[in-house]
Formats: sequence, C-alpha cells, structure tokens
Amino acid sequence: MTYALFCRRSVLRHRRRTVAAVFAGLALSVGILAAGAIAGYHINFTPSEPLGFWRVRPLERPIAVGDLVFICPPGTAQFAEARARGYLRRGLCSAGVAPLIKTVIAIEGQRIEIDTDVRVDGRRISESGVVSKDGKGRALDAHAGGIVPAGNVFLHSPYSASWDSRYFGPIPASGVLGLAEEVLTYAP
Repeated sequence: MTYALFCRRSVLRHRRRTVAAVFAGLALSVGILAAGAIAGYHINFTPSEPLGFWRVRPLERPIAVGDLVFICPPGTAQFAEARARGYLRRGLCSAGVAPLIKTVIAIEGQRIEIDTDVRVDGRRISESGVVSKDGKGRALDAHAGGIVPAGNVFLHSPYSASWDSRYFGPIPASGVLGLAEEVLTYAP
C-alpha cells in the first residue's frame, strides 16, 4: 500500500467518524427535546416573554386574571395567516403552531375596550399600545373589543410587537395547556 492510499483511507475514516458523531449528537439533541416536550418543557424563541426553557405546570383551578399560561390557539384562518406572516412558530398544537405564552388579562364577562391601548372594565392595561402596522409595514387590525364570551380568555404580552388578543381577540380557554413557569430563561 502506498503512502498516498494510506492517507486517503485515513482521511475517509476520519470523515466517517466525524459524520457519525454529528448525526449521533443531532439524534441525541432531538431525543432530549422530544422527551422534554413530553415531560411538559418547552423552549421559547419569541421575545414576547423571556427566551429559554419553560415548564407547563398543570392548572388545577379555574383560569384567573393574571395567570401566565401556555395556550394553543384555535385553527382559524386568522391564525393560519399569522403563521404565514411569521408571527407564530410551527409546533404541536392542532393548528400546527407552537403554544403561545401570554398573560390572561380578562376572562368571560369582562368588557374590553381597544383604541390606542387596551382597557379592561375601564382600567388601562400598561404596555398595551396598539399599532397599525407590523415590523414589515403590513397592516394590523386591532380587535373591536366588547364582552369576553363565555369559555374565552383575553391575552396580553407587555412586548410592544407581540401579536396577542389586541389583534386576534378573545380565544377559547379550552386551549390552555397549563401555567407557564420559567425554568432557565434570559430576558434580552
């Protein structure tokens, strides 16, 4: 065997080992993420709440104003458009999107008023300014407001560019997966 052939075989063996190690690491990462999702852990990649690892804690009582929740949005045309615009990430909810992490600011029977900001039962919600265009200059329509229907919740995030109930209105409380609990997060 010539030295050149020996070197070539050595390089090929090294490449195969490197590729195998990369695929093994990738498979392990996917496995860890899948196991975490099954165990109720999620990774938040959106700036609406701090970035990082979150846990879904079971909700063993009725939903209350102030609860920070994981919620699956309904599979409506409005949420399909939001996914197409990039407001929502792909995920395991029935609508094909990732659960939202939002604060419940109103429950059934409460009055919502939306103008330049949001008011619940006449009380202004801080950091609830309403914008007419998204970050790419596309039109955003604010929800008309009104009474939160039975079985629905009105959601909010203090992040100014958050797509929340200011724009999509109340959504079914049946989509609540549980309370959102920070595990290891970073707020940029």
